[in-house]
Amino acid sequence: MARQREFDRVETLNKALEVFWQKGYAATSTSDLLDAMRIGRQSMYDTFGDKRSLYLEALQRYNEASVNDLLRHLKGDSGLAAIGHMLQAFASRPKRDNAKGCMGVNAIAEFGTGDEEVNALRDASAKLLNHAVEAQLRAAAAAGEIPADTDIGQAAAFVAATLSGMKISAKAGASIATLRAIASFAVQGLRG
Repeated sequence: MARQREFDRVETLNKALEVFWQKGYAATSTSDLLDAMRIGRQSMYDTFGDKRSLYLEALQRYNEASVNDLLRHLKGDSGLAAIGHMLQAFASRPKRDNAKGCMGVNAIAEFGTGDEEVNALRDASAKLLNHAVEAQLRAAAAAGEIPADTDIGQAAAFVAATLSGMKISAKAGASIATLRAIASFAVQGLRG
């Protein structure tokens, strides 16, 4: 008779996510994961598959939580106020999270575009966030906050690049004040 699992799968996945977020995929050993998750090797393989499968599941979980958090900050306001609120909320994250950077951006830096499964996770998250940002930019154009002839796709790409830059800056040690200034400057830039 097979032994029943004696750990919480989600909690254990979150522990693995923290290790991957801190160290990246290549620098994380199976021993690092087992120590953090506090489970045996066979339990890891039986529950999550191999290290790569565990990484992909952790990255997906991270991306979903990260994008949902950003989307939450886009709600409640409209147009540029919503975009500013989202960027300012990111800028105000706890220092401990900023020191790790963004697991999604870290994955891009580690894998580039050479891994189809990582690319698919990135693309799904980016599409969801981009759609919401574009909607707010259209609202900003309709309200006269940005020029009516603004290319919404390019403006959304600018917001995405700003957010990525803020994530790298945060990991490099930028202060909350600096990150907030970047967010404010980006919104001012959108006004044209």
